[in-house]
Amino acid sequence: MLLYKGLRDQLLSPLQSVCGIVEKRHTLPILSNVLIEKNGESLTLLATDIEIQITTQSKATGEEKVAITVGARKLQDILRSLPETTEVSLTLIDKRLQLKAGKGKFNLQTLPAEDFPRMVVTDDQPTRFSVTQKKLKQLLALVQYAMAQQDIRYYLNGLLLITKGNELRVVTTDGHRLAYATGQLTEAPSPIEVILPRKTVLELSRQLSDSDELVEIVLTPSQARFKFNNIEFISKLIDGKFPDYERVIPQHHGKVIKLSRNQLIQSLQRVAILTNEKFRGVRLLLDAGSLKIISNNAEQEEAQEEIEIDYTSEPLDVGFNVTYLLDVLTNVSQETIELHLADANSSALFILPDNENFKYVVMPMRI
Repeated sequence: MLLYKGLRDQLLSPLQSVCGIVEKRHTLPILSNVLIEKNGESLTLLATDIEIQITTQSKATGEEKVAITVGARKLQDILRSLPETTEVSLTLIDKRLQLKAGKGKFNLQTLPAEDFPRMVVTDDQPTRFSVTQKKLKQLLALVQYAMAQQDIRYYLNGLLLITKGNELRVVTTDGHRLAYATGQLTEAPSPIEVILPRKTVLELSRQLSDSDELVEIVLTPSQARFKFNNIEFISKLIDGKFPDYERVIPQHHGKVIKLSRNQLIQSLQRVAILTNEKFRGVRLLLDAGSLKIISNNAEQEEAQEEIEIDYTSEPLDVGFNVTYLLDVLTNVSQETIELHLADANSSALFILPDNENFKYVVMPMRI
């Protein structure tokens, strides 16, 4: 039975859209497979890891109706290894999928489509709205680096997504730093707060393009759905109570300095070379007209950089993890950044001048 006949890229492109969530090793072998369904001239590809499900469509030829699952990575690797303009065919022969390309033949094992687990779509109390792919991608990029990884506080291993009025807010924290960004919506959907899992956020960021095409978003108390570019992306949510981010963001830090983002990145990167490998601490020494950045390590090696700044307040000596500082600086694009400080025991607040839509808070460390 013929599933597909056409150019390599017309099959590889949708396959790559769904393959990102497929785990190489899984307790359920079928989850390493992709479900391929042909219904007349429509070819549907579906992959899932039980928490996330991605579906995409391509064109097929013929009238047959057939469904099968096959190893996602193997199929992808074979297609990738072929020249771009190659014509390929997929044919189901005796429970094996045969891929033909020129004079090459590849026979792959299959598992029955009826055994493939699908996520059930829920439409309980839905909040619906749309946003451009570009805007959603930018919002995720501004905060996703501050998500926790495998934290015992499972609700930190993800991103808080909030609709409030005609605002879309995204917040992440790992307990040491917090990133907050907001964008405007053209409508005011019903208010909702959900926590997207870390893997969902990273995969969604990878799939979104810098285009003005819309992403249709449907949020329910247990599920998030995103539709864009012929892709339907469904994700379970993290069930938990996210920290009160508004309490974490400082309001009245009196020591404010404006800095060149690129200059600060370069100074921090140089000083970071001689930090303690485990704790990665640097000291920021503020004095009249100057910001000194100092690091040292267990071998008694030291590094110091100095940046001229417009500052006339009292001196301050405060320590931070240099990775947390570099993370924010490399993920915003504006050339000037504002740093708000209070004292050696208070968090630092990074903002973009004349922009209320982004805030980054980082806790101090003792060095």
